[in-house]
Amino acid sequence: MSSSDEAKDPESGRPVEKQSFLTKYTKEVDNKNAYLPLLVCCFLSGLTDGTIYNAYGTFVSMQTGNTIFVALGTTGFNNKPFGWARSLCSIGFFIIGSFCFARFAMLLGGKRRGVLSLSFFGQSILVMLAAAIIQGGVIDGSYPSHRPVGTVDFKELVIIALLSFQAAGQIVSSRSLQVGEIPTVVVTSMLCDLMMDPALLAFAKNDKRNRRFFAFVLTLVGAICGGWISKASGAVQPSLWTVAGLKLILAMGWLFWKEK
Repeated sequence: MSSSDEAKDPESGRPVEKQSFLTKYTKEVDNKNAYLPLLVCCFLSGLTDGTIYNAYGTFVSMQTGNTIFVALGTTGFNNKPFGWARSLCSIGFFIIGSFCFARFAMLLGGKRRGVLSLSFFGQSILVMLAAAIIQGGVIDGSYPSHRPVGTVDFKELVIIALLSFQAAGQIVSSRSLQVGEIPTVVVTSMLCDLMMDPALLAFAKNDKRNRRFFAFVLTLVGAICGGWISKASGAVQPSLWTVAGLKLILAMGWLFWKEK
């Protein structure tokens, strides 16, 4: 190819070298608009928790509620048989997931295109696995459940473990990208930060306030959708396939995200 056909930098006019595959995907992303995928994650957290709580009586993203459920279990006041065990499983695997995703990000660079893409691809695969197990009939995914009242199927812990582990990847990504105002799996502290904003009611541009507000709304909308999808379909897996598909789209999106 002649020098006249080479791509040139529009500012300097110098030829731009073609990046190798490895170089391209080890570049850090521009986090100016990195809050957008994280807002999608807020919707997905609401969708997942709104679905799983209905079916299995625990959360997989919001661990504050699970902590209370475990505490109530010690007194015998958790009104779901072995509900404390499900919540304890969720907390445990969320902690393990946080450790694994955090070490992965710290080792390889949490702002890199390839690392973000691999993280979300892994999350998508785990959700797909959970949905496939239910779809295959290994674990009851009907809503309302067909299990006799008072019975416990401990195989449900597999689903809870997979979904809790992958949920940790979202908040690790928000920390890696330094978009702490959108933790994606926490609402309480986010609402507090929103109300503490000194420019809460100002008409001036306030990105963090706006992001927190939309993060809360999307989490709420996701949970509502989770409830309605479960009710309409009579099953858990449609919501999970939706979550898996959207996370796969996000994983692909990170590969083409504008570089820093």
